[in-house]
Amino acid sequence: MKTVVLVTGANSGIGLALCERLLSEAAEGLQLCLACRNMQRARAARQSLLASHPSAQVDLLQLDTSSISSVINAAQEVKLKYERLDYLYLNAGIMPNPQFDVKAFFRGLFSSGVTTMFATGGGIITQWDGVTPDGLREVFATNLFGHFLLVRELEPVLCRAGKTSQLIWTSSNNAHRSAFSLEDLQHQKGTQPYSSSKYASDLLSLALNIHYNNQGLYSSVICPGFVMTNLTYSILPTMPIRVFTNTFTLTPYSVRTTMYWLQRPETLDPYAKYHSLTSGLGNNYTQPRKMDIDLETAELVYGKLLELETVCFPLGAALCWLPDPGKERHGKAGKQAG
Repeated sequence: MKTVVLVTGANSGIGLALCERLLSEAAEGLQLCLACRNMQRARAARQSLLASHPSAQVDLLQLDTSSISSVINAAQEVKLKYERLDYLYLNAGIMPNPQFDVKAFFRGLFSSGVTTMFATGGGIITQWDGVTPDGLREVFATNLFGHFLLVRELEPVLCRAGKTSQLIWTSSNNAHRSAFSLEDLQHQKGTQPYSSSKYASDLLSLALNIHYNNQGLYSSVICPGFVMTNLTYSILPTMPIRVFTNTFTLTPYSVRTTMYWLQRPETLDPYAKYHSLTSGLGNNYTQPRKMDIDLETAELVYGKLLELETVCFPLGAALCWLPDPGKERHGKAGKQAG
């Protein structure tokens, strides 16, 4: 039987590079599904993959993780099409159009935190979030809550007796506890919604392991480092910064090794984030690093998302099978992978 893999945000950047790697390793034994918001770009990505792997089985799925109705529709389609799902890469995400603080940058150059500044963009990047038609903060909905709903809706194909499945989250070096607040889970009051959403996804991954490992479902977190994709070109130029930090992997090609390597779920540490790193000589390698997370906070995040699900699901069910009112919205608010 073929291994069934679904990748969100698969039409460009890290997601597309991952799909290329998966097909390069095992095209004949793989059933790959590209879950993307923009179907025109999804079709172009599929054609590109098939040009390199003409015998591959590559399906398309329309999915906008910021939209409740889109998530429910997509999950219904997956459950009708596939009897099981072996790997779910939770990769789609947006980063609001950033503002680069030039003064803070030059102050940081002469501070003790210069390495952290280059590695994460902390202190020099501010962002302003939008609101979805469902009334949720856009970054929170796209990067975290939409994926949480997707996992919940796909339980029948992810959790199978005697079988193992895996969730793999694309996180970030910029996932900081300082940007996150349990009292403001959607980050309505702050200016770092991306960092908050990624830290929350780190916590959620831990909680999912607690609740789903006994059903054969495992969750892991990867960090691609700073990669020059559509999501990041507007933030910092490519410059000789590997002398400061090894987290600048720069190209999606350098990242995909970690995402592929994680296909051994039972052996992975649920408290670790698996980093794609590049040495000063350009050599790529993977390194697990303990995350700044704790089980109590992870469980509280999981509980709050369950509460929000009970509020939002009736709305999503009512909208199910109707046209998605917001699927072209992200072009103005920010950049989305897929």
